[in-house]
Amino acid sequence: MARARREPDLDRELADLPPEVRWREWMQRIEAVLFASASPVSREDLARVVGQGAPVELLVEDLAASLEGRAFEVAQVAGGWMFRTRPAYAPAVRAAADVGGQLLDLSEFDVAVLAAIAYHQPITRDGLKDIFGKEISRDLIGRLHGRDLIGTGPRSPQRGAPYTFVTTEQFLVAFDMTSLADLPEREQLDDAGITGQPAQAGSG
Repeated sequence: MARARREPDLDRELADLPPEVRWREWMQRIEAVLFASASPVSREDLARVVGQGAPVELLVEDLAASLEGRAFEVAQVAGGWMFRTRPAYAPAVRAAADVGGQLLDLSEFDVAVLAAIAYHQPITRDGLKDIFGKEISRDLIGRLHGRDLIGTGPRSPQRGAPYTFVTTEQFLVAFDMTSLADLPEREQLDDAGITGQPAQAGSG
C-alpha cells in the first residue's frame, strides 16, 4: 500500500530573508489564510503561519492598510479576522448575485426574538413567551437554527429540563460584532419593545 506523502514543514521564521521581505511574506501568508477561510480566523491560527513571537496584530494592521482603495477589507469579528466586502459595494454585490446573507427571509419579529435570545441567553421557549406575551413557534426557532444564528444551550434546571437557546459565532458575523459585548445597550431595545416588553407586531 502506498504511503501518504508527508508535506514539507513550513518555514515560519524565514531567518534567511531580509527583514522587509520576511515581513511582506508573513503578511501574504496571513492574507492567503484569510482569503481561503469562510469564517473568522483566530489569532492563534494565524500565528501558526508566521515566526515565533511575530506580532500578528501588527501584521494584520499592515495588511488592512495595504487594502486601502480595494473593494474588500479585513474585519475583526467573533474573536478573529476575515475578509468582507466594503459596505459601499454591498449594493453592487447584491445586484450581481444572490448573496443576501443570513438575515434574508427573517421577519421583524424573527429578528426581535433573535435579539431577545442574545440578551437573555441561555433562555427557554417559555422564557421567550414571558418576554413577548405569546408562544414562540418551533418554526421560528427552526428558521434561526437553520441560519446558524442560534444553537442549543444547556438544559434549564426547571421542571422537565427544557433546552435553552444561545447565539452562535455566525450571529456575531452576521451582525458584524467581535463579541456579545458589542450588543447595543439593553435599555435602548427595551424601550423599543424588543428584549424586555411584549412585541406588538409580527407573529411567531
